[in-house]
Amino acid sequence: MRGPTTIDPVPGRTDEMIINMGPQHPATHGVLKVVVGLDGERITRAVPHIGFLHRNHEKIEEARTYSQIISYADRMDYVSGLQNELPFILAVEDLLGVEVPKRAQYLRVIFFELFRIASHLVWLGTGMLDLGAITPFLYTFRDREMILDLTEKTAGARMLPNYYTFGGVRRDVHPDFFKDVAEFLDFFETRLPDYYALVLDSPVFQARAVGVGVLSKERAIARGASGPVIRASGVPYDVRKAEPYDAYDEFEFEIPTRPEGDVYARFWVRFKEMEESVKIIRQALEKVPKVGPYKGKVPPRVKPKGARYRAVEIARGHLGTYVVADGSEYPVRIKHRSPSFANLQLIPDLFVGARFADAIAILSSLDPVFGEVDR
Repeated sequence: MRGPTTIDPVPGRTDEMIINMGPQHPATHGVLKVVVGLDGERITRAVPHIGFLHRNHEKIEEARTYSQIISYADRMDYVSGLQNELPFILAVEDLLGVEVPKRAQYLRVIFFELFRIASHLVWLGTGMLDLGAITPFLYTFRDREMILDLTEKTAGARMLPNYYTFGGVRRDVHPDFFKDVAEFLDFFETRLPDYYALVLDSPVFQARAVGVGVLSKERAIARGASGPVIRASGVPYDVRKAEPYDAYDEFEFEIPTRPEGDVYARFWVRFKEMEESVKIIRQALEKVPKVGPYKGKVPPRVKPKGARYRAVEIARGHLGTYVVADGSEYPVRIKHRSPSFANLQLIPDLFVGARFADAIAILSSLDPVFGEVDR
């Protein structure tokens, strides 16, 4: 992935131009640099360069107590912040043998799916902005703001709520929470037809997306892709179905897939995922115990022992955390398996042969977040 600092011209070749795309470029969705070779409008080579953030998450976490680590997890994939907390918490709960109350499981699911919608809205707005469409950006951020307002009422924070904890959640939801969530879902479902009309049904968008950046099923599997990226290539893999956590095995929902593997398919899958998230949340609102504990019994000082890997399905795909514990208040080792990092391996596959104007659409369809890549 790192490669050289540049790519050298091919000896004797004069029709190839080498340029840097990024790292300070709004359409790279963070500090990513891609060194590309161009033959006219066609990309001949592409080398992604990462590591500009130097965040050092894992080593910082190894110097913190288990309870302190949770707030750091929010800051990896800051677009879907709350979702990042869960794999670490699940791993520690397994090591401690903590039982999570049913009410807490349902609350976790509701917030988890709300943040999936919020993340996909940010992706949709910024992705369409990359392609020159301003209106979807304004609409999506308005709707996302409603989710952040719901979160703030209960968790006290918005993007990085630090709300999950060992054994459940940190505090019970505010009295109007379930009513507010139901009202948001009613509103959001009226917005989806507008998004379809603005994006998927738009002839301009279809011209920019259909048949562009095609990723085969075999290549997606070989590169370790996950999330909407691999599902848009016809692979119905979703951690919520493959290895259910919390109460996901109690809900009925589909795994949207398409066989084409192009930019349009990756957009389509995320649209359908938002619809499935609405379906899951509605079921959770019906089933959640209206009374009961929101947190299980956890030792006052968290000191797990052993090793455990747990994974969840965040908005970008398979996020896993491996924890090695020796019975002290500090972990021996923490390792995160982040989906954006794995998906970036696809850049050479998808860029080469495409037009340079299509590179932005292809990158946007991968939906990378570089806080998670340069962790």
